Amino acid sequence: MTAFARREAQCDWEGCAAKLIWELRSVNHRYREIQPRLPEELRSLDPDVREHAAQALARGKLEAVLYCKGLSSSELEIDWQRVAKLASACDELLEKFSNSASPAPVTEFLRLPGVLNEPTGELQPIKTAALALFDDALAELVETRSREGSKLANLIQKRLEATRAAVEGLHERRSAANQQIRERLEARIANLPQPADPGRLEQELVYIAQRFDIDEELDRIQAHLDEVERLLDSQDAVGRRLDFLMQELNREANTIASKAADSTTSNTAVDLKVWVEQMREQVQNVE
Repeated sequence: MTAFARREAQCDWEGCAAKLIWELRSVNHRYREIQPRLPEELRSLDPDVREHAAQALARGKLEAVLYCKGLSSSELEIDWQRVAKLASACDELLEKFSNSASPAPVTEFLRLPGVLNEPTGELQPIKTAALALFDDALAELVETRSREGSKLANLIQKRLEATRAAVEGLHERRSAANQQIRERLEARIANLPQPADPGRLEQELVYIAQRFDIDEELDRIQAHLDEVERLLDSQDAVGRRLDFLMQELNREANTIASKAADSTTSNTAVDLKVWVEQMREQVQNVE
């Protein structure tokens, strides 16, 4: 389910300070996928971030980015032993290539890796604060997803009501549809040069009625609709189960369309497929 959350906090301890910023982005996904992006100094938080996210989210793709600014102490340390080795190497180069180079300025030494150190102090308080801030951002994300879920439930409920009304309409006109089939068959038989056997006529009518009977499909659709409504009232993760039910509803609608013996049933079957597809698209956003 699509959602976004952002939390930031300033953390200060003796010898260590940092500004922490969490940005969480959640998008639709068939399964649960968690992707933390952490600074190198706080990489050890990765398992805890994944565990906390897995406890809060059952489905969807979560991208969790932690920005850590100013993670350093106020004092700088110079590795003088490394500087001495670099200076000695520089002197040897100047001696060998005396006509091609000039002495390197002091600032160039400071830019070299390992010369200037920025001690970070004790990181455990920063890690604890970062994880607590992540929990706050995660709670905001879950709340946002919950609000969106309520809106999606209302949209799905409207499609359910339209589908249920269409199914009830098909149930009510089953006898009328069978009568239309009988009248069409009798009209064709009346034009035959030889009179039809009444017994054989009844057998054919029974066979045709069975071939075009959709009562079982209608009953299964009603049962699936009842289950969808029950799941919408559940507090558990129901996205996958709803997705399965949408597949079953679509299968029943296709069967009704293939059995339709009149234009009204055929048109209603098309409407059913449209409503089921609309619900299926929304269900993809449900955890």
